Amino acid sequence: MIKFGVVGCGRIAKRHLDLLGGGEIDGAELVAICDNDPARLEAARQRHNVAAYDSLDAMLADPAVEVVTVLTPSGMHAEHAIAAARAGKHVVVEKPMALRLEDADAMIAACDRARVKLFVVKQNRLNVPVVKAREALDAGRFGKLVLGTVRVRWRRDQSYYDQDPWRGTWAQDGGVLANQASHHVDLLEYFMGDVVSVHARASRTLVDIEAEDTAIATLQFANGALGVVEATNAARPRDLEGSLSILGEGGTVVIGGFAVNKMVTWDFVDPQAGDEKVLEDFSVNPPNVYGYGHQAYYEHVVDCLKNDAAALVDGLEGRRSLELITALYESIETGRDVPLRFRSRHARLGG
Repeated sequence: MIKFGVVGCGRIAKRHLDLLGGGEIDGAELVAICDNDPARLEAARQRHNVAAYDSLDAMLADPAVEVVTVLTPSGMHAEHAIAAARAGKHVVVEKPMALRLEDADAMIAACDRARVKLFVVKQNRLNVPVVKAREALDAGRFGKLVLGTVRVRWRRDQSYYDQDPWRGTWAQDGGVLANQASHHVDLLEYFMGDVVSVHARASRTLVDIEAEDTAIATLQFANGALGVVEATNAARPRDLEGSLSILGEGGTVVIGGFAVNKMVTWDFVDPQAGDEKVLEDFSVNPPNVYGYGHQAYYEHVVDCLKNDAAALVDGLEGRRSLELITALYESIETGRDVPLRFRSRHARLGG
């Protein structure tokens, strides 16, 4: 059994703790938890009956912990991941891996020096319809890519942001692009390839936070295709969708649902056997707000650690996604097109 310790027992931790502590992941065992909030820590301890620590240093000193899952506010990911690596622990970190590119670089370097693995959680890559669509991409069925779009139309009202003082701040969280839509931005790049430049706009409309609750962006990809990002936390009265569309000369795939979990369109110029059953067979109902893929992601982590295999989203791949998000924020602040492979001078994320 590979033994996990979790730092951060907030909102997203329930999904991770239930999987690791509920015997849902073959080969994985939850052995420790850590939080500096006594109430959260005690509630998690009672639920899972594992060692509980009120400081990360104390948990890192526990020899039973082999892997540390970092679920603290995004602005603290780098500090906690680097500490875990220095203690010789493998690291699983929730998205985004950090808020600043220099912090992401420091995380990668710390894990390389310690010879431990770094996994960045992008669980939607393992959603059933996403995996199927990626198979079609790898098989060349789309041909020349034309357009890729993502939509995030979710509801996060003031009560959501008031749960914790760090939510919606530049230093610890960012807005809809850095938080809720980061998975979808990652999927767009995952399918469409490297980004050449971006142009973005954002607004803060229905909540009292520092960062944005609504943003739009256009992207130019290296292969000549275009992309569109539409993201908002201002959908009312309820969540509407989290979707991905890929259009190419050879066909179109649209994945919709609440969490990129429902195959909506599967239509190719050259049909293949089995295409008629894809809409029925490759949709899943997400068990919770975070979608389907966390279980598959942890199974992937265990496999990588047991067999010394390459991670689907390692530190470098996580940084790639963060660079795109940072470019979007840079464009928002400057009002200009921003080329990728740039040095951020204006983006407020992480500051």
